[in-house]
Amino acid sequence: MEKKQKIILDCDPGHDDAIALLLAARHPGLELLAVTTVAGNQTLEKTTRNALSVCTLAHIRDVPVARGMAQPLVREARYASDIHGESGLDGPALPQPEREAVPEHAVDLIIDLVRSTDDVVLVATGPLTNVASAITREPAILSRLKGLYLMGGAIGLGNVTPAAEFNIYFDPEAAAIVFNSGCPITMIPLEVTHQALATPAILERLRSLGRPVPSFVCQLLEFFGATYRQVFGFTAPPVHDPCAVAALIDPTLVNQHSMYVAIETRGEYTLGRTVCDVYGVLGRRANACVGYGLDAPRFWELLIETLASYGEESASEG
Repeated sequence: MEKKQKIILDCDPGHDDAIALLLAARHPGLELLAVTTVAGNQTLEKTTRNALSVCTLAHIRDVPVARGMAQPLVREARYASDIHGESGLDGPALPQPEREAVPEHAVDLIIDLVRSTDDVVLVATGPLTNVASAITREPAILSRLKGLYLMGGAIGLGNVTPAAEFNIYFDPEAAAIVFNSGCPITMIPLEVTHQALATPAILERLRSLGRPVPSFVCQLLEFFGATYRQVFGFTAPPVHDPCAVAALIDPTLVNQHSMYVAIETRGEYTLGRTVCDVYGVLGRRANACVGYGLDAPRFWELLIETLASYGEESASEG
């Protein structure tokens, strides 16, 4: 039996974060050690409650959920209520969480788990405030981390400004710390996630499973699709965050290229941009593997098969 990859999911649920959590908690190739929350799509209070609600829905009982950083390192928070709604998970009815977050701060939990566990991969699907704070507080974890997979950035156009993707824009100083840290980074940018579109055919496949968790995901995507049509004009919503988890599960799903990535922290029009040196013109050593293509049919097969494994009573215990 193949050894499971141990991961920590650092997230800001968020519709697509919720789906990433469900994938990470259930896929047989992964062992989810913890869920850590950060402010981003909504306030820390709301993203934490959303993570706990998703765990309740899916009967994920043995995975600790820890609250993290409530603000960017140096800037004011700018939430994504236009996309995710006032709760951060608008659309479906959310169950009341059956448990509370653990007392330990997310940054401390990340440090403790990486110190005590070999070969941990950190998967970050929100702003990088927790990750940067952990690296800054305890640089020794960098030699312990097997890698960091993150959903964020763009080679080309952004989605919160013409230049910047939301997760990086929310806390560019944190992103700069992470990309300058020397940690092995796999960056899953908008170029990849915009190929993971939840079309009507995908929604019908989820709906036809007739089970609570896939039905919940379908409802998430229906709301997400409506806001993406209104704000961006997309005919189907891109499912960003599960792409980072899927790329860890099966690296062949994503075409990648190693390159140097700088984070813009001062530009008037380019704040938060991931400056991707695709052609190596800066002469700097690569600090990330950056995705640029996705095998979308295989991605959806992996995701739907995993969601389908949640039975009527959703017996996942993490």
